[in-house]
Amino acid sequence: MSELRAATRQPTARTGIIEFDGARGIVSIPCTISDVSGTGARLKLDWSLSFPKEATLIFADGLRKACRVAWQKRRLLGVAFADGVASLDEQALMMTEAEQALHRLHIGAQVRGAREARGYTELQIANFIGVSPDYVSRAENGEISIPLHQLTHIADLLLVDLDSLVAGPPSIGLPTASEVELAAE
Repeated sequence: MSELRAATRQPTARTGIIEFDGARGIVSIPCTISDVSGTGARLKLDWSLSFPKEATLIFADGLRKACRVAWQKRRLLGVAFADGVASLDEQALMMTEAEQALHRLHIGAQVRGAREARGYTELQIANFIGVSPDYVSRAENGEISIPLHQLTHIADLLLVDLDSLVAGPPSIGLPTASEVELAAE
């Protein structure tokens, strides 16, 4: 199935609840969160039914995210988070450590690709944002997370949209979740 999405999603298999206002009050439907990113998720439902345009996705740990339904195909539902990119703390609750590692790799690869496309060195970017070149290298390699304020500054410096760094299509082939888990062992 081809779908348009704003971010590279990481596979997961978590349970959740999708909640919305129905004709007789709040409707809560269990779902499986089959993949998630900082901007949305793909859900599998136990049965097919029509959804309103807006709902709330409740993760098993209680995190609630307002969502807009982007698409629905029978028992599959694509949702985009209504408030934009989830914070790093929210993403930590949504994704396993392996999924977070893949997300860091994706963002790092996007930053590296944008930096190289503009002809900047790691040293130049480090000087522009006030960090060490080692920090830039580790961030581009997915070893550490880049705080949002620095990522915004990097996007401005490289003349790219922040969404393209966080949610754009992968600029390189990234390892799968199982490859990341094996490397962590």
